[in-house]
Order: sequence, then structure tokens, then C-alpha cells
Amino acid sequence: MSETLRILHLSDTHLYGDGRLHYGLVDTLAALDRVLARAATIEAIDLVVASGDLSDDGSAESYRLLAGRLEPWASERDARVVYAMGNHDLAGPFEQVLGPREAVTVVDGFRVVTVDTVVAGAGYGRIDAARFDRLRAALAEPAEHGTVVVLHHPPVPPTTGLFETLRLVDPEALIDLCTAADVRLVLAGHYHHSLVTEMGPRRIPVVVAPAVANTTDVLWAPERERAVRGSGFAVVQLPVAGPVRAHLVSAPAPDDGETVYDLDPAAIQRIADSAGWSVRA
Repeated sequence: MSETLRILHLSDTHLYGDGRLHYGLVDTLAALDRVLARAATIEAIDLVVASGDLSDDGSAESYRLLAGRLEPWASERDARVVYAMGNHDLAGPFEQVLGPREAVTVVDGFRVVTVDTVVAGAGYGRIDAARFDRLRAALAEPAEHGTVVVLHHPPVPPTTGLFETLRLVDPEALIDLCTAADVRLVLAGHYHHSLVTEMGPRRIPVVVAPAVANTTDVLWAPERERAVRGSGFAVVQLPVAGPVRAHLVSAPAPDDGETVYDLDPAAIQRIADSAGWSVRA
């Protein structure tokens, strides 16, 4: 048994079952293949985490494509695979192909708990009472080496304006529960850029993986929102004792940096009006 849980953390694959291109430009299946080829150089992996928005069209075929890539890759390394729901995922096809939306997996004494943050028809996330009760029950007794919580919507503030109304609503109860329990690490996606930060008085590490589909430009003009071509992943090491280490890795392609979309304030407002929490919460 390793003294460190070694995690390949990827997110936001946005696959299609029919081969369509994301925003009419990005071959997300090819991007996933590139990510896995880059990650194949890692010496050892115990766990593969895919933290939501795994599909863009919600089709069973898109989930079969994902599992057909991740499961053999993990099996070759004797690693487990954990999937979490994102706001673009559909519960029925997700569970048909990938298994339960919320699950508890134990890997070498580390407990991994997935939390469904999806609000049907919305872009923002929320943990309702039933989900919160299930999480509280899962965390009631400490695990041998502590717990990793995996969810799509990060429980920390967004960097760019688009995600302000697409964020996790009211994360305080989750933070309090994780602080009181044995949670040592939170893994999330959704923001389409890498972010390593902390939450709560215990300063629990939060690692937001870069997206496979595209990359949010965090340095773009704050009143606009831009995404560019580019894919990446996180490699996270969680030791039995000691601090978390996270490395954020790109899987480069010749067209990296080309604009995928550039939204003006009116377009951002339209997304907020149709999918944001300020209207629907």
C-alpha cells in the first residue's frame, strides 16, 4: 500500500455522442485522448477523478466514449475511477453508463465521496437537503486516512464574472460539514481553469482542475468572458500524513490559445438570466 494517494484529476470533458465539435470548433474527444497520452508519462496513479460536465449532450453514447477511454487507462495502472455529475450531465444516461451520481469509494484507506450539485436546467449548483443528509451520513465516521470530496461546482468564489451566477449557491453549510468531519481535500471543476486554494478554518485544500474542453482566460477584460483552446489536468498527491501537493499540467496542441468564444456583457447577462442562480434560486 502506498503512503500517498496519487490522483489524476480531470474535468469538463464535454463529450458528444455523435462526434460534434464543442462550439463548432473543439474536438473534445481528441482533447481527452491528448490529455490521457500526456498523463501516461506519470509514474503511478491510484485514482482517476472526473469531476463533472463529462458530457455536453447528455447522451449515453458520450458516457460510453468517456468510460471507454478512462476505464482501460486506469485498469492498466490498477487505478480506480470516480465520476461526478456536472450541470451539463443528464442523470439517467450518466447512471446508466457510469453508475450512481453519488457514491463512496475507498482506495487504500482514503475515502472518496462524490456529491451531486446539479440543479436541473440550471448552470449554477446547489446541495439540497437530501444530498446534504447523505453526505453527512457518509462522513459520520472518520476514514482511516481521511476523506476526499468530489463535486462539480467549487465551494470557493469564482475568478471571472460569468461564473458569479453559475457558482455553488450557499456553500457555507458544506464548508462547515467538511471542517467538522475528516475531509482533507476537495476536488472540483466547472470554472474551466486551474485553481488551488483553501476553504474553512481548517484551510482544507481545494483543487479545481483545468478543463479538457477549453480554458477560461482569467486575465481577460473583467467585463467580458473569453475561453481559448487548451486542455489540461491536475496531478494531486494526498499523503497519509502531511500537506497536499498539486501539479497543474497542460496537454498542448498547435492551436492552443486561439479564441473559442469571447462574450460581451450582454451575452453574459443572457446566460445569467437563463441559467444563473440570481433568477432561479
